Amino acid sequence: MSGRIDGSEVISYNPATGAELGRVPLATAEDYDAIVTRAQKTFERWRLLPAPKRGEIVREIGDELRKSKQELGRMVTLEAGKIVAEGQGEVQEMIDVADFACGLSRQLYGLSMHSERPGHRMYEQWHPLGPVGVISAFNFPVAVWSWNALIAIVCGDTVIWKPSLKVPLCAVAVQEICDRVLDRHGWKGVLNLVIGKDDVIGERLIRDERVPLISATGSVRMGRRVAQVVAERLGRSLLELGGNNGVIVMDDADPDLVVRALLFGAVGTAGQRCTSIRRLFLQKDIAAKVQEKLIAAYQQIHVGDPLDAATLMGPLIDEDAVDNMMRGLAAIQEQGGKILTGGNRLQGCFVEPTIVHALPGMTMLQEELFAPVLYLIEFDTLDQAIAWHNDVPQGLSSAIFTTNLISAETFLSACGSDCGIANVNIGTSGAEIGGAFGGEKDTGGGRESGSDAWKAYMRRQTVTVNWSGDLPLSQGIKFDI
Repeated sequence: MSGRIDGSEVISYNPATGAELGRVPLATAEDYDAIVTRAQKTFERWRLLPAPKRGEIVREIGDELRKSKQELGRMVTLEAGKIVAEGQGEVQEMIDVADFACGLSRQLYGLSMHSERPGHRMYEQWHPLGPVGVISAFNFPVAVWSWNALIAIVCGDTVIWKPSLKVPLCAVAVQEICDRVLDRHGWKGVLNLVIGKDDVIGERLIRDERVPLISATGSVRMGRRVAQVVAERLGRSLLELGGNNGVIVMDDADPDLVVRALLFGAVGTAGQRCTSIRRLFLQKDIAAKVQEKLIAAYQQIHVGDPLDAATLMGPLIDEDAVDNMMRGLAAIQEQGGKILTGGNRLQGCFVEPTIVHALPGMTMLQEELFAPVLYLIEFDTLDQAIAWHNDVPQGLSSAIFTTNLISAETFLSACGSDCGIANVNIGTSGAEIGGAFGGEKDTGGGRESGSDAWKAYMRRQTVTVNWSGDLPLSQGIKFDI
């Protein structure tokens, strides 16, 4: 059980125990309008504060997160069901993003270009965009918000955050921590939180012309809706949607290294990451060995209370997620898949991590089953594996395990993985904040956090300065009067 709406409130539950954690009032349409108006007015001042000064404030937010890491990490465990290490790790990721954004505040670079006209200087500069809407999902209740919000405010934007109703308390806690810093600097309204139903708040947010950018993380179905509505008003959308991530294991790979990566990638967060490993392609000479080691490892996984340090996998977010996993496993078996280990519903929201021997062409391989279910598929050649790997609608993260340089470079080439992330000898999860995160195809094409992803939160302006005292026209055109 997770968030449930009760009249004008959303009730948060612990998915591990079913116990009520707290209640949060739902925002009304009037509340939403007041929050957007405040974000708009604050933006008019915030954009004029020099970017390095904005970075200093973000650095202080990072310091406050450090002070609250244990408590906030525990909140993530209680409300989202993540094990202790993952709850703490998610908060650490926010801290790291704050450090990254602080440094970025001095590196919002524009290019200088050579003009074809004498006595002219041409360059580009970047300006803040405006209030940015951030819609986040339950599986990363705080970290993914920071990827967007902390970088957006360094760029000079203000932020309006609509979190998942499954994890509202995590959002309230983060907002309180950030407000400590913003209030003491007189910048209330830079970061804003609005907790509400999709039909009341979500629809208003994506339709609101006062919000030039919507960054949304969630299902492909949700992303299609956001993209359509935002495009109709010629706004911008930054989408991080489904992943159906594959790993190719060549017969020259290290089996022990493969199994360690697979456990973290497929079982971590109970398979509820957009970067979770869903499909495992094993070259036939190594398939039996990896399968044997993997099944043995799965059978030793401790499933239980996420607050217990010995637990490696906590619960799914709610009973609906459990039901969806069971329906998916039934469909897999109907299509010829064979469960090798796991596959059972346990008490409450707990399930067994599952390995399935799958056949190429199964329709279930096209879908993202948001649960700890791993498909094993055997292949002969790398070209065959790459073709099967790319033959899904999603394109987020991918990996190959090999000690062969040619195999690795083939996978990384233009005819290799079609995903936004491609790794060698490391799993599909655990992306570092310094690299731009995001994927292709049904994953939405968005990029967040590292590299030049900051450009999504700003508007580009090309500038030409004429210091020649003359007015030569481009391409030698004569237009004299």
